[in-house]
Amino acid sequence: MDNLYYLFAILLFIAIVLFIEGAYSAWNSSKGPEASRIERRLRAMSAGAHGNDAEVSIVKQRLLSESPGLQAALLKLPRVHAVDRLLEQSGLTWNVSQLIGITVAAFLLVLIGTSFLALPLLLRLAASLGAAALPMLYVLHAKQKRLSRIEEQLPDALDLMGRALRAGHAFPTALQMVGDEMSEPLAGEFATAFDEVNFGVSMQDALVNLATRVPSIDLRYFVIAVLIQRETGGNLSELLGNISSIIRDRIKLLGHVRALSAEGKLSAWILGLLPFGAATLMHLVNPGFLSVLYTDPFGRKMIAGALVMMFFGVLAMRKIIRIRV
Repeated sequence: MDNLYYLFAILLFIAIVLFIEGAYSAWNSSKGPEASRIERRLRAMSAGAHGNDAEVSIVKQRLLSESPGLQAALLKLPRVHAVDRLLEQSGLTWNVSQLIGITVAAFLLVLIGTSFLALPLLLRLAASLGAAALPMLYVLHAKQKRLSRIEEQLPDALDLMGRALRAGHAFPTALQMVGDEMSEPLAGEFATAFDEVNFGVSMQDALVNLATRVPSIDLRYFVIAVLIQRETGGNLSELLGNISSIIRDRIKLLGHVRALSAEGKLSAWILGLLPFGAATLMHLVNPGFLSVLYTDPFGRKMIAGALVMMFFGVLAMRKIIRIRV
């Protein structure tokens, strides 16, 4: 009896261990880091595809929504793929349906929240529209931050590729080395380009897809130079070294320009936000003090005129402090 008890306990322990191992393997195969990495690669390659469907039809199509009905509805919207590509370029894990849901939620949340304040309907709608624009502004900021990081990594990646070519490696192998040795986000983009070549996409289409996924001027210089070199010949390792030096000098000059224009940018933000901050503070302290501006017809005209002049002032300040290098 004791032997059967111990045998049953051992078998039960083995069954529990196997069950936990199987559950972990099932989760890891669908939601684990490797599965997530493969899904990001496929989504990135799908977002980079552009027009040559015959050669990239092997790539998994990027979903706009997890719901099939919502996916079909979103496909009918104009320029929805441009929004999807923007999300891919930002590096966020959102899809189009999630972006729309967050935008609608922000609009309704501010609209309902401002209903408890003594604010006119027009001002409430303006605040709600401003809140609805925040998710898209966040996506644009994430895209710009990711592109800046890629441009900082690109010179080191080109130097690595140049050394690999001088050591006798082929150009696709150099792409793979950048994907393995560099850090994100540049490593993922080059690894995606290498995977596309392995999947049967031509080198030219893979590089063009890379430039499409990463709308960076420096990266496009690299792609154009490599494509021209593949047609005309020449020392590719030396060419990559020259491009790397040019990019480093450009980044150095851009940093100097940003330092010189930082004061102008801060002044522009302060001058642009000061009227709204002062009006909000006065309205909270004395709600009736500014009521004449949006109740009297002449006051509404004054507000409209002030907004128009501020708009042109913002454009003028933006043109002064924005220096392209």
